[in-house]
Amino acid sequence: MRLFAPLYDQTLRWARHSRAPWALSVLSFAESVIFPVPTDVMLAPMVLAQPLKWLHYAALATVFSVLGGVFGYLLGAWAFDWASAWLLANDGNQVFAEAQRLFQEWGVWFVFIAAFTPVPYKVFTISAGFMALALVPFVIASAVGRAARFFLVAGLVHWVGARYEPWLRRHVESVGWLIVAVLVLFFVYREWF
Repeated sequence: MRLFAPLYDQTLRWARHSRAPWALSVLSFAESVIFPVPTDVMLAPMVLAQPLKWLHYAALATVFSVLGGVFGYLLGAWAFDWASAWLLANDGNQVFAEAQRLFQEWGVWFVFIAAFTPVPYKVFTISAGFMALALVPFVIASAVGRAARFFLVAGLVHWVGARYEPWLRRHVESVGWLIVAVLVLFFVYREWF
């Protein structure tokens, strides 16, 4: 059964669409506040589809992610009771408690780490506002961390994408099913152990 090859082709078609940069901007903003899907899942195919625009796409993702981070910060500062209803769902209490501890220990450096890594950034933007972390250092750390991440992803896809795209196209089914198997094993392990 061919499931991942048609999805792969459709993703590349969407990545070439004239409204793809707009969608990347919206996703980047939303991922920093409410949306659980990382920006990279849209950034990478867009760079693969149009490699010469990698700098533009990385910059777009960075700017809108930081703007979303500021919005998340403001939610945490001014509307935490409302924002916490969905932030703290599904083990969110543990994540938020850990975020508070790390903010107290690391301060603004933790914002940089959270901005660079693939952890749910929204938890840290809202937590930073709730904990009244200084806004200017928050924005600077977010901008540096997000830029480092998105320019790294876009640069890697630009650099190796064209070289490895034929291999990926040939093996997309195997790679897709391998990822599904790893995710299933992860969730089974998490639930049972």
